[in-house]
Amino acid sequence: CEEMIARLEKDRAAWRSTPALPASSQHTCHYGVQDHLPIFHRKALADHRFQSAYQVDSEMDFQAWRTAARSQILEAFQDRLPGCPFEPVLICEEDRGTYTAQKVAFNLSPVERVAGYLLIPKGKGTHPAIIALHDHGAHFSIGKEKVIRPVGESAECIRDASEWVAGLYGGRFIGDELAQQGYVVFAMDALYWGSRGSREEDPYARQQALASNLFQLGMSWAGTIVQQDLRSVEFVRSLAQVDPERIGAVGLSMGANRVFHLLAATDHVQVGAAICWMTTTRGVLQPGNNQTLGQSAFSMLHPGLRSRLDYPHVAAATCPRPMLFYCGEQDALFPADSVKEAFQYLRGVWDHAGAGESLITQCWPTGHVFSVEMQDKVFEFMGRHLKNRD
Repeated sequence: CEEMIARLEKDRAAWRSTPALPASSQHTCHYGVQDHLPIFHRKALADHRFQSAYQVDSEMDFQAWRTAARSQILEAFQDRLPGCPFEPVLICEEDRGTYTAQKVAFNLSPVERVAGYLLIPKGKGTHPAIIALHDHGAHFSIGKEKVIRPVGESAECIRDASEWVAGLYGGRFIGDELAQQGYVVFAMDALYWGSRGSREEDPYARQQALASNLFQLGMSWAGTIVQQDLRSVEFVRSLAQVDPERIGAVGLSMGANRVFHLLAATDHVQVGAAICWMTTTRGVLQPGNNQTLGQSAFSMLHPGLRSRLDYPHVAAATCPRPMLFYCGEQDALFPADSVKEAFQYLRGVWDHAGAGESLITQCWPTGHVFSVEMQDKVFEFMGRHLKNRD
């Protein structure tokens, strides 16, 4: 309450000191919105200060900041997802040589029982695990099938997934590649993809309706997605085949956004790799950028959070854990200057925390893709921190 009163007094002081047009002026605006943006957006961006950001060159206590930032991030997710027993049941499985591929059903919440893919290496003992988080891509017919080769699905689904993976992942299902390297891998559909998609046609145009209706329920689409990712982590931790102290997460595009929000929200994931999703709000809140068009943007917008933390500030809350951030120099979704600004900030955070060796940031001469070459480097990174630990 005291914080809100202080903020109100600060706002009042700013209003009193802001020059206004003379009372006699007859000039008025002829429109209030252009290119989907309010006409005052540039001034708002110039004046905006992320009030809860970690200041690298300050005397701020990083751990205290991180605790406070996590609290604000979780608050922005809106209603917490209620827990319940998972009660997993095997639907079907396939022998894939060095590992077994399973399709399982489990309780995501007290009101949603969903399907997921689980890849389990053969052999005794526990294994490190990877949460594979799928992209958005404005392609909703598949979700988990973008990162794990379909298990027990139709020929049409297999074709759909294969074509998608050929276009964005160099023709490789990253989950299957990781399973061959000895990881338990889990993937499920985010809300609105695959088996959890819309029953109506034209799903792209219906994204805003879903986001709006979740707001009316006191929830948000983005917050629901990450909270359900948190549930998937707890599900994986409950598996007898998994070492709960060796869990990583990897994702492309929206999957990358999910990665750093997930790790910012929990310490139960020890390593993260976020491919082609890092920027600043000032960088993307520009005419023509995808983030200004509504629709898909709602899947990654957390109400109220931007007044406190920018995207790299959220990612900073994952420090000092090992994190990898890749971008594509030819990625039209994220202006290069904004990516470099975000990377520079993250480097300062990790170095200031004495964990500089745990952070990798790199821009590749590619577009918005997760190429085979990038994958190989990510797999090395995961192996170094999840398989080769002392």
